Amino acid sequence: MSLTRFLRAWRTIPLRDREVVDALVDPAHEGPSAELAAALRAWPGSHYWSDESDGRHLVLTQAAAPPTREAWGVHGLLFAATLFTTTLAGAIIAGAVPDDPRVLFHPGAWIRDWPAGLSFSLPLLAILLCHELGHYVTARRYDLDVSPPYFLPAPPIPVWIGTLGAFIRLRTVLTDRRQLIDVGAAGPIAGFLVALPVLWIGLAHSTPILASNGASGIHGMILWFGGAPAAQLGDSLVTLLVRRVAAPGATALTMHPMALAGWLGMFVTTLNLLPIAQLDGGHILFAALPRWQERAARAFWIGIMLLGVFWVGWLIWGFVVLALSRGRLGHPPVLDAYRPLPRSRRRLAWVSLVLFLVTFAPVPFWIREFVSIA
Repeated sequence: MSLTRFLRAWRTIPLRDREVVDALVDPAHEGPSAELAAALRAWPGSHYWSDESDGRHLVLTQAAAPPTREAWGVHGLLFAATLFTTTLAGAIIAGAVPDDPRVLFHPGAWIRDWPAGLSFSLPLLAILLCHELGHYVTARRYDLDVSPPYFLPAPPIPVWIGTLGAFIRLRTVLTDRRQLIDVGAAGPIAGFLVALPVLWIGLAHSTPILASNGASGIHGMILWFGGAPAAQLGDSLVTLLVRRVAAPGATALTMHPMALAGWLGMFVTTLNLLPIAQLDGGHILFAALPRWQERAARAFWIGIMLLGVFWVGWLIWGFVVLALSRGRLGHPPVLDAYRPLPRSRRRLAWVSLVLFLVTFAPVPFWIREFVSIA
């Protein structure tokens, strides 16, 4: 069924992967009418409404080329390799495998104990996968050309968690700021919703450190690496609250590997929500306040570099983001930057800001000299 009889005017924008139609709907069918609703159900692509100054618009999309052929074997191999390296890292964190490079070069010394790290690797990969699938599924809902997730394995020494994370490739320009905020916010929200119960369960299974054991100077979330020194993990508002609920009365905890996975999920959420360049936070801020994004990005970049005085990881992350964005902290434009952002998406921007504030830990990680009580 043709849509043209329901429209007053329209323009077609051909792109490499899809065709976008911006159509001004006839006022008689803005409801939409039953006839227009039936025609939209037969439309071979996606669509959404936009209320603008000249009337109600339909934004219609349909594929203009066959889907990109994905290298599923590469994605599967990277995922399997990351599962292996994060499980080995988890076994080291759990104390089942020695934190010794000489041992790691002799698989016979640790291969039997390697599965002990699954309590760390499986929840961590679930968080990362849900984060990336949030982006992927939302992008596909808009008929955007996007890759499946690429997972990045890393050796447990020196990358002690066994991975550098995951990412997707968006191989096309986005149509407008609504698409940008939906795709940008879907990942952090999906990852957070998985990380929260993982953190809760992990902290409930963590071991309280009692002052009677000679540990009166210890507080917070502690990772023991076979004795002193130990790593102390910084609290965000959400980890502090969950720790108080999941382990009431415990001023210090020896972290269960699952709790560490949940904590890392919160930390990944924070890193991605920084409003810099093409991080998720940069997408969201550009969608909500395009004129302010670059200035905010500069301010936040300077801020995390100053925080590098307290934790060197902020310096590393700042330079990594700068390198990946080729020295630009601003955000590239979308196809139609002037289409108004719906009120529901402005609420989504506020939700993303709150999510950033509650997951942010100014000093996420530092090494402290404790008397070992493990």
